[in-house]
Amino acid sequence: MLFDVANVMSSAARILIIEDDRTLNHQISSLLSENGYETDQRFDGRQGLVSALSNAYDLVLLDVLLPGLDGFNLLSKLRKKRQTPVMMLTACGAEQERITGYSNGADDYLSKPFNVTEFLLRIEALLRRTRNNVATHIEQTLLQTTCFELDRKKNSVTKGAAELTLTPMEFKLLWALVIRKGEVLSKPYLYQSVMNRDFSRYDRSLDMHLSRVRRKLTKAGIDASHIETVHGEGYCYK
Repeated sequence: MLFDVANVMSSAARILIIEDDRTLNHQISSLLSENGYETDQRFDGRQGLVSALSNAYDLVLLDVLLPGLDGFNLLSKLRKKRQTPVMMLTACGAEQERITGYSNGADDYLSKPFNVTEFLLRIEALLRRTRNNVATHIEQTLLQTTCFELDRKKNSVTKGAAELTLTPMEFKLLWALVIRKGEVLSKPYLYQSVMNRDFSRYDRSLDMHLSRVRRKLTKAGIDASHIETVHGEGYCYK
């Protein structure tokens, strides 16, 4: 899949609002639309999760108290498949809600009622940070670790003068792990971002690709233990 960096950075951000208070939801949508954002609105947790998983959003604004599926459970399920930035909307002074939100993978939070100017500035800052990260990942073609170098233009892995032969899928998998070093990447996320298909617990192809990557690294004299299996969560390059 090819990306246009200019489009990534300049296109209007698409924001999903999941808030059961219809008046507030409409107010937020109108405010964002007036400031150049595209919005979709959902009013309960289950509908919100389906939309968040089915569409490419730049940001999700997520209320905590939702009918059908609360915000924390929605976020937990979303993080198993997507890394879409999420700003949680919490009750004023609800410190434990903020802690729980961050623990489940929230990127930011805002207490209700909120100041409109602060709200827009926080959204702008979060989008700028995440979009810059995306652009950096898109533009970068070389990755250097203490063990080897990855060249995305050549799809090559080199250690000194030696060059490893990986299949395009194996290289893409290794690149995804290395570029997000230290992060645990879930199987659903890797299936979607690397293999371009939905995760199935009965599908062992990702494990097979990773096993081959480890075997080839070991054969080349590279310590493959840097690729860790985090049981019940996914994989991580450390």
